Amino acid sequence: MKQLTTQRCLLASALLALSTGTQANTFTWASSTDPQTTDPHAVNAAPVLSFLNNVYEGLVRRGRDMSIEPSLATSWSPIEGKNGWRFELREGVTFQDGAAFNAEDVLFSYERASSEASDVRSWFSPVTSVEVVDDYTVDFVTKDPNPLFPDSIANFMIMDKDWTESNDAALPARDAENFATAHSNGTGPFQLKSRDPGVKTVLVPHEGWWDTVEHNLSEAQFVPIGNAATSVAALLSGEIDFVSPIPLQDAKQVESRPDFKVLEGEETRVIMFGFPHEHEKLLDDSANPFTDVRVRQAAAHAINIDAINRVVMRGKVKPASQLVPAGISGFSDANSGRPEYNPDTARALLADAGYPDGFSFSLKCTNDRYINDEALCRAAASMFAAVGMDAQLTTVPVRNYWKELRADDFDMYLLGWSPGTFDAEHPIRFLLHTQDNEKKLGSWNFGNYSNARVDELLPQIQREIDPSARQGMIDEVVKQTQQDVAYIPLYTQPLMWATKKNIDVTQRADNFFILKWVTVN
Repeated sequence: MKQLTTQRCLLASALLALSTGTQANTFTWASSTDPQTTDPHAVNAAPVLSFLNNVYEGLVRRGRDMSIEPSLATSWSPIEGKNGWRFELREGVTFQDGAAFNAEDVLFSYERASSEASDVRSWFSPVTSVEVVDDYTVDFVTKDPNPLFPDSIANFMIMDKDWTESNDAALPARDAENFATAHSNGTGPFQLKSRDPGVKTVLVPHEGWWDTVEHNLSEAQFVPIGNAATSVAALLSGEIDFVSPIPLQDAKQVESRPDFKVLEGEETRVIMFGFPHEHEKLLDDSANPFTDVRVRQAAAHAINIDAINRVVMRGKVKPASQLVPAGISGFSDANSGRPEYNPDTARALLADAGYPDGFSFSLKCTNDRYINDEALCRAAASMFAAVGMDAQLTTVPVRNYWKELRADDFDMYLLGWSPGTFDAEHPIRFLLHTQDNEKKLGSWNFGNYSNARVDELLPQIQREIDPSARQGMIDEVVKQTQQDVAYIPLYTQPLMWATKKNIDVTQRADNFFILKWVTVN
């Protein structure tokens, strides 16, 4: 068993008290989506990963500007004589129960996160093994050279082996519950005080945290508020200090109040529609028309993205042509055009595919995950109907959504995707590669789009070092998947945060809310 380091915790507590003074600052923030679990390997979704980045830590982390920086590893370098990366671990780090962190926790967390029970196992598709060199050195061995690997594990959170195993949580519980679902023991700047799912979750500072404390919070309370108008009212009444996102139509109202401010930006998340590529039948038991590329092309031409931007999104979004936005590494300038809005072309394509009178299908969307997601889907359903595609819209809370998509309970679905590596390889691996559990690929490819050439190019993209050659392969993937209409990219989601003026926060492009950068003035 690892030794408790009580003296170190007490010293850190004293230093924290000196650095923050005696003032108690309770900070309350709200969002539309409650993190459905506190297990860092159970759900690969931004609301979960964003929240848990305050409690758990990885070998590396992203800074305010999204750059990769040391965390539980102090440095990393290619392994001499074989493919992969060696991570030198930080000594003197303790988990929130006082247990010491070392290499056995990294190996255990890798085995847990890469297991079939894990929802984050695709992060480790390039890895063949993890080898403990000594207590503070770990090698991640990969099939091929993989220059992106350190960036790809920024959200790989390390759990304490002893704590997890002793609480019967050795494997993640993606669609069930275990002790780690509602309890935590990380090395991060905050620790879980109480958890009432769907109501309130309370965090307090981890006084034994190894890093420099920049915040001045004594307690942080998270409350999920599903109704957008209610969240704005709670902010303006002073019940909460911060809310994300706010309705686009309420931004001016909040900005007009002297004690509040709006932080506006562009997220790296592309909003899109996905298809049931491999389903033989629709949910109504009729033949699946979306297996015909002409029908998918028709759906793309039916979407008036300018009208959606103007009416639903208040002019705040940028149209998307591919699964990453412009500015992300690997964005294909050669394929930056999107299908034009043309209802006549859509109708002609449907007729040519054998559907001159159109057809009905089920459109499944969230109603609390993305900005104006339900309104977006209602607008899109009307556009589909105008060309003969009768979309029967069903909207559900995100807490139920992923289970339904994994159960193939959809004919078309809404998805938003932000590349965890800030590189185009990320959505190719998760959304475009054929589903392959053994290789840990295609884990969010719900419709199981499959193209042999895309599958062939992915490992080459992962190991290619020459920027020009790599971009050429990404361009080929983008061109091929656009021709196949693997998805319909719609737009890049805006960032709309609101807070009291005496609160300082950092707005990152991945829409993660990081408490360690919050100060109350």
